[in-house]
Amino acid sequence: MTVKATRMSCIAPSVYTKVPDGGWGWVVAFAFFFVEALTYGIIKSFGVFFTDLMESFDESNSRISWIISICVFVLTFTAPLSTILSNRFGHRLVVMIGGLLISTGMVVGSFARTVTEMYISIGIVSGLGYCLTFLPTVTILSQYFEKKRSLVTAVASTGECFAVFSFAPAITALKEHIGWRHSLLFVGLLQLGIVACGALLRPIIIKAQEVVKVSPVEEQRETKYMFENEQTRTSIDSIDSGVEVTTSPRNMSEDAKLKLKTEDEPKENTEMLTESSSIPTKEPKIQLLDFSILKDYGFICYALFGLFATLGFFAPSLYIIPLGISLGINKDSSAYILSAMAIAEVFGRISAGWVLNKKPIRKIYIELISVILLDVALFAFPLAYEFWGLMMCSIFFGFMLGTVAGTHIPMLAEDDVVGIERMSSAAGVYVFIQSLSGLAGPPLAGVLVDTTKNYSSAFYSCAAGMLLAAVFLSLVTPCKKCQSKKQPLQEKVSKTLQEVPDDFIEPDLGKNEETVRSCDSMA
Repeated sequence: MTVKATRMSCIAPSVYTKVPDGGWGWVVAFAFFFVEALTYGIIKSFGVFFTDLMESFDESNSRISWIISICVFVLTFTAPLSTILSNRFGHRLVVMIGGLLISTGMVVGSFARTVTEMYISIGIVSGLGYCLTFLPTVTILSQYFEKKRSLVTAVASTGECFAVFSFAPAITALKEHIGWRHSLLFVGLLQLGIVACGALLRPIIIKAQEVVKVSPVEEQRETKYMFENEQTRTSIDSIDSGVEVTTSPRNMSEDAKLKLKTEDEPKENTEMLTESSSIPTKEPKIQLLDFSILKDYGFICYALFGLFATLGFFAPSLYIIPLGISLGINKDSSAYILSAMAIAEVFGRISAGWVLNKKPIRKIYIELISVILLDVALFAFPLAYEFWGLMMCSIFFGFMLGTVAGTHIPMLAEDDVVGIERMSSAAGVYVFIQSLSGLAGPPLAGVLVDTTKNYSSAFYSCAAGMLLAAVFLSLVTPCKKCQSKKQPLQEKVSKTLQEVPDDFIEPDLGKNEETVRSCDSMA
């Protein structure tokens, strides 16, 4: 049973005696749903503007791809900054500022006259806002849940999928009436809702309580032993001292009287709750970013997995509509293909959350299987033809993408990677390492498309990156086991010595030895 603080305002922190797996966490999950919709949902839906931007600015595929590439790069490259600011100023303020930056960048981008201006407004300004918004939200959501973490995070992350499903056809239809500039302006104003979501991110404080149960029988034995020991010591020390030793109430202290009195009363188990916060200890200095995780071999392999997996996350959503058009499918039907991919991703995220919530199960192995199947889906795209062939590939890809995209960051909180204690720093470093592929992925695909004049080459580059990601993910567990075996024996010995009580080798025998010697001399 959890105990909340008496203050129930959404401004005050939520105080629990253990991880609640609910409570205000449901409100945080609701906020995360809309944050996902207005961040990654918009990024993945940006492909509907692709053709319009090429025609308006008279630029190539690779030049237009740099808009999202810079945005994703800034999003991932500044992840450590997001972690530092969240640990220093709190998740709520950072997310609200990020929402303002996202909206400002989109609104300014709608008035851009050159593609370079869009690099700055959407790529840099909005990209920084995306970073300050997403990571703090997913981090605080993981802190509110433990047993249900995988399922709740997966369901809440479906906001991204619902956004792609609804935004892609809606923006496509809106462009026909008001043009792409006003449509982009509308999207920027809509993203102001992130500020309201950030206001709901109430901090959480865990004040653990230690439960100590004292058995009445053990309590009686301990009390009698203490009295017998005290009487024996006193009788030996007081030989020829003229002091009468007795256990009568007249010569007993008040504490002893109380203990003897309680021995005759009915005994019940006594439960003592001690809040760890009540112990006067010096508060440790808050560590804004823990770089010691870079010494963890398992985390390094997991970060390399994220580096190459990012190549396959964004390019398919950007190039699925142009690929459909190149196969003779009209724009409206191509937009529905993107929507079908988003629906399949919803089911993929929920299914992954449900499976990973089962115990006992090694979650990292389930993720590895999902990555391999996702790679198969990427290789299948170039083999598709006509509308239904591309539709089937998109549904399969969307489902497998949901299983991976909804779990790869929350997986950091599991003991198979780094654990919940170091998740905040690990998420910042992990996403920072992803920045290189986020910057190079879409432009690389664009260069291949411009060179080969075939959109299938973009999907081959994504599949190659995902294949490397599967290799590094399979090395996470062996690397962690290898590192644990190489742990120096000296550290284990020192840790054992630290756990020995200070008085373990200091028996109180000196006084009794002197007394026995005096007795022998008298005899």
